[in-house]
Amino acid sequence: MRFVDCYLGVPLCFLLSIVVFVEKFFGFKKIKNIKPKKILFIELSEMGSTILAYSAMKKAKQLFNAELYFMIFKENEESIKLLDIIPNKNIITIRSKSFFLFFIDTIKAIYKMRNRKIDCVIDLELFSRFTSILSFLSGAKLIAGFYKYYMEGLYRGNFQTHKVQYNPHQHISQNFMALVYSLIANRDEVPLLKKEIKKKEILAPKIKSKSTDKKKIIERLKNINPNIDEKSKIVLLNPNASQLLPIRRWPLKNFMLLAKKILKQKDIFVVITGTENEKSDALEICNFVKNKRCIDFTGKTTFKELIDLYNVSKILITNDSGPAHFASLTNIKIIVLFGPETPKIYAPLSKNCVCLYSNLACSPCVSAFNHRKTPCKISKCLEAIKVEDVFEIVKRSF
Repeated sequence: MRFVDCYLGVPLCFLLSIVVFVEKFFGFKKIKNIKPKKILFIELSEMGSTILAYSAMKKAKQLFNAELYFMIFKENEESIKLLDIIPNKNIITIRSKSFFLFFIDTIKAIYKMRNRKIDCVIDLELFSRFTSILSFLSGAKLIAGFYKYYMEGLYRGNFQTHKVQYNPHQHISQNFMALVYSLIANRDEVPLLKKEIKKKEILAPKIKSKSTDKKKIIERLKNINPNIDEKSKIVLLNPNASQLLPIRRWPLKNFMLLAKKILKQKDIFVVITGTENEKSDALEICNFVKNKRCIDFTGKTTFKELIDLYNVSKILITNDSGPAHFASLTNIKIIVLFGPETPKIYAPLSKNCVCLYSNLACSPCVSAFNHRKTPCKISKCLEAIKVEDVFEIVKRSF
């Protein structure tokens, strides 16, 4: 995907930029200040970013009272449905499991955007040329997106009507909010956005599970270990990270040692979460600790059920990945292990969150400026976070 995005995306963005230049030069295309009625947010690949974009979507609704739409990869669809801010009929999905499905769904997505007369696109992606091209092909009169100006690594064409400079020194949720505010800013101000985005404007919704749903999830855990009940202290481990960035994983051996330490405490259960594809790591941890209070729960929950699990558990210990942000929708204590990325930009929006970050001279090494690529093969920045340090936070949390 990165290869295609670069070697096909760059020339396409360049060609479309020439088209826009010619249209403007001959007066065929004039940018008008309109109040958008139908706003489409695009964020395809990062599930956690849907949570971080919640405030931006809410602000767009507040400022324009517009109908909101969202475009996302099909496999990440549930992450936007959880927020209950975009109607299901307004979610446009693209399947990415094969090139054929990807191509067909892209054509369908373009048709849907034009058929529904989307008049404004807010492109949340930092470096994807594909979403930038989709923004152009939507036919929208207004396009707000991140523009490179004199920065490296962000060439995405020159056809955004509202060009916002990505700020690597502010939280990503504030950057998303800047895209929305740019729609009411003076476009003659360069670069956008010349406005302070205050942290108090950034919100994270809370999802409370029904008592019946919580009982169901406890019953499913009880089917694995009959000793677990509603009063049990449950610690969740997420030893995995997105396949796009496996360098973000804390060593599996550390999760194994941590699980063993936690299980030495009486009445505590360790539950390992993840997808079915991540079961091998869970089994390694279970085989290492050899304790019935260690439960492999990989592949056993939907997105909604994962929220229910967070609502019955005490602590989640996770790599920097989507689950950290989903957990912020609840009141669970979150311990996030950062290394190649920085919590300054991607910390979950939760008051109950502790981010551990070793702050090595080479870290963070992945960003929007290098397309999240790194020459690093061994995450020393994550290895520097000791098992004992994490365990101490766990002990203080009970």
